[in-house]
Amino acid sequence: MPRQAKALSVRRVETVKGPAMLADGNNLYLQVTAAGAKTWIFRYKLNGRRRDMGLGGASVVTLADAREKAHEARKLVAAGIDPIEVRRHQEAAPAPAVTTFRNVAEEYIESHSSGWKSDKHAKQWRATLETYAYPTIGALAVERIDTALVVEILRPIWTTKTETAARVRGRIEAVLDYAKVLGKRAGENPARWKGHLDHILPAKADVARVEHHASLPYAEMPMFFRRLQVQDGISARALEFAILTACRTAEVLGARWDEIDIDGRLWTLPPERMKADALHRAPLPKPAIDLLRKMETIRQGDYVFAGHAAGKPLSNMALAMALRRMKVDATPHGFRSTFRTWAAEKTSYPDGVCEAVLAHVQGDKVQAAYQRGDLFEKRRHLMNEWASYCTGASRQSGVIDRTQQGC
Repeated sequence: MPRQAKALSVRRVETVKGPAMLADGNNLYLQVTAAGAKTWIFRYKLNGRRRDMGLGGASVVTLADAREKAHEARKLVAAGIDPIEVRRHQEAAPAPAVTTFRNVAEEYIESHSSGWKSDKHAKQWRATLETYAYPTIGALAVERIDTALVVEILRPIWTTKTETAARVRGRIEAVLDYAKVLGKRAGENPARWKGHLDHILPAKADVARVEHHASLPYAEMPMFFRRLQVQDGISARALEFAILTACRTAEVLGARWDEIDIDGRLWTLPPERMKADALHRAPLPKPAIDLLRKMETIRQGDYVFAGHAAGKPLSNMALAMALRRMKVDATPHGFRSTFRTWAAEKTSYPDGVCEAVLAHVQGDKVQAAYQRGDLFEKRRHLMNEWASYCTGASRQSGVIDRTQQGC
């Protein structure tokens, strides 16, 4: 019976001098050169041919690791497979593609964009990630992203561009949650705010300065509106319509003729065009109807306020440019504030009616659950008075009390 080689010890591996070839047993050897370099060798015979397979240097591969590698190689030899050829094929095979944060983010955007309101939302996602996240983590494997990297992205903009920073954080969190669901990363989400980043960064409300849209004082509205009515161009007409309906710029620019009921003095906006994702019925006062009849005479396609490109509405900047040409220090959105301030200070309509005009979501969930109507008739009365005020038809100077008229 052949004599079994005495197994090596860790101490022996560390202290042995060369040159030498020491057997550990089970076809594993430690080769030591005269210069002291130590290498693990797996020696085997296959198809009548003896071969030596290097398993790595002893300074990197421990004795236990070398034995494990030799064990795996012996199993291949026993099955008639050459372990050197197996390793050669493995090394020649391309490395698996790294799943980077950018890859997952793009996949997330593609899978969710069909449910977003417009292409603009997807573009905003890409723009914020491209500007703030990708330079730091875009090329990193998604499983390597940790809290330190997220904070590195957010800290420089958290106090100077707080709203943007909050959006970036939320988008990183969404992408990492998506990656976890797909099995591409594990563990807690390092971009989570509550109970995590809120211990590192100051609260958004503590550092963000609220900037309101510049608005026109309501006392100046009648004079401004007369100036607006004599301005040329579709942009001026769209701004008139926005003021008379107190609707958002995007809602006005996207207004389609099939949403308008001129005889019923009603504009019905579908949920997908509303910020609150709910259908909104906007009453149309007489000046708005008169404006629409004029627009009908120059109708071009489906949009009420058609742009220069066929089949497209006016651009998002059209109303702002109209104000700039008039040298008015206000924004299109600011006219909603003008209306709201006028309604609060010059009428007695309840807040609920005024907020319904603006299509604001009911803050009180209990009240909203019972208030199922949209207060349409009361809003119609209010918008008629607003139109009269804007056009100068009303000469009111005091507060209008509608409580005696059931409004």
